[in-house]
Amino acid sequence: MHVSLHAWLNLPCARERSVFLFWSLSAIKMLIDNFVVQSPNVAYSEQHITSTYQYDSTRLSRDGKGQWIVTPTSTEYQFRVDRRVPRLGVMLVGLGGNNGTSVMAGILANKHGITWMTKDGLRKPNYWGSLTQSATLRVGNYEGEEVFTPFKGLLPMADPSQFVLGGWDISSMNMAEAMERAKVLDFELQKQLVPYMKDVVPLPGIYDPDFIAANQEERADNVIKGSRQQQVEVVRQQIRQFKEENAVDKVIILWTANTERYAQVAEGLNDTAETLLASIAANEPEISPSTLYATAAILEGVAFINGSPQNTFVPGLIELAVQHNVLIGGDDFKSGQTKMKSVLVDFLVGAGLKPTSIVSYNHLGNNDGMNLSAPQTFRSKEISKSNVVDDMVASNSILYEPGEHPDHCIVIKYIPYVGDSKRAMDEYTSEIFLGGTNTIVMHNTCEDSLLAAPIILDLIILAELISRIELKKDGEAAFHGFHPVAVLLSYLTKAPLVPQGTPVVNALAK
Repeated sequence: MHVSLHAWLNLPCARERSVFLFWSLSAIKMLIDNFVVQSPNVAYSEQHITSTYQYDSTRLSRDGKGQWIVTPTSTEYQFRVDRRVPRLGVMLVGLGGNNGTSVMAGILANKHGITWMTKDGLRKPNYWGSLTQSATLRVGNYEGEEVFTPFKGLLPMADPSQFVLGGWDISSMNMAEAMERAKVLDFELQKQLVPYMKDVVPLPGIYDPDFIAANQEERADNVIKGSRQQQVEVVRQQIRQFKEENAVDKVIILWTANTERYAQVAEGLNDTAETLLASIAANEPEISPSTLYATAAILEGVAFINGSPQNTFVPGLIELAVQHNVLIGGDDFKSGQTKMKSVLVDFLVGAGLKPTSIVSYNHLGNNDGMNLSAPQTFRSKEISKSNVVDDMVASNSILYEPGEHPDHCIVIKYIPYVGDSKRAMDEYTSEIFLGGTNTIVMHNTCEDSLLAAPIILDLIILAELISRIELKKDGEAAFHGFHPVAVLLSYLTKAPLVPQGTPVVNALAK
């Protein structure tokens, strides 16, 4: 609690001072980071937390007269969580980029308690912007006070400060030089991080100039040579070696490299697991680097998350992941402008207003912006950003006729001067009562990589947690894991990857 003594003493009378103190005390919020649930539905053992959950829903049907019937349903689930958190290895594709260097710098600054001075004063490391590390949830009341717990206190989760970090990059710069090139972090912080990062050099990566902008060629001095099949085998060996040399129990791979253009999807090319593997063996040029990394990961039994908007997960790759029961998740980090869009459009439609025009403009000057200046890579981002409102529009057929959709335009421009400080400007125009209109204009300045880095940590932490959760429902004899396509990661992505037949949910509130 912090009550301003000056303010309290300067209130005119004792009664007002008492009221002020009462409201100050009533605003106290307790935070607990360790608790045990005492319930007949929860059981603890040395290895597991097992819980029973009653899932209440509804079933809709129609009678002979066409009347809709809504029937409540209830299904009992049991969940079992392995309490043993593994020593976790994290491999980033694009380790030497703005996001990769920001992730490594953040982990090291938090791990070693590095502080630094800026013109605004002393700065301390934190994980702000991370759902798992910095968000809280209400668990109840204690003697009239609301009690909250950190998200990471709900279940045993990996600690990002203990990640063993490595990965690939097509640039041979060591991580200290790459951090300086990125121009994201305060210089005083960079100086203190150099001793920890100067000896870390990314592994050679897969480079195909046909899938990214031509302006990336000068960075590509650290690449894996050979055919696509040979590249997959090299990546598999790199994964095995990383795991062995660092004595980690589990590895998760995340793509945070350049946005690629969309790959062609065709029968006989990549529509099944068999055709995908055959196409890689035949060195088919339409198999993208990100798909090659994901294939290598799946064949090694390693989870793969795609943080960019391209169609890494072609149908054959999804089938391969299901066959091997390996977690995959994506696509594209939901960080700044799109996160706001998924909140605001959901609010407007939910309030009975009809968004009819959404115009989103961005300019940025980091390497991501430079790569997106090519039309073919921009198209991947445009698709990812545009589809974010689809489920919200589809939820209200009072406002929208079948097939009707707001006019939605996305513009991204490369302006080198602004660096990682992306500017996003949005105009939302909605139809309102009796033919009126309402226009909301928003300006959002985003430190692009400093918003993305905590999301990267969350995706890794939640993916690892999901792999330790098993469930069974009424009538099932044995526990089993979730579907390999990790829909629970959808909250953090612009274009959620879901199993076939599963609805895509982008509205943040859902």
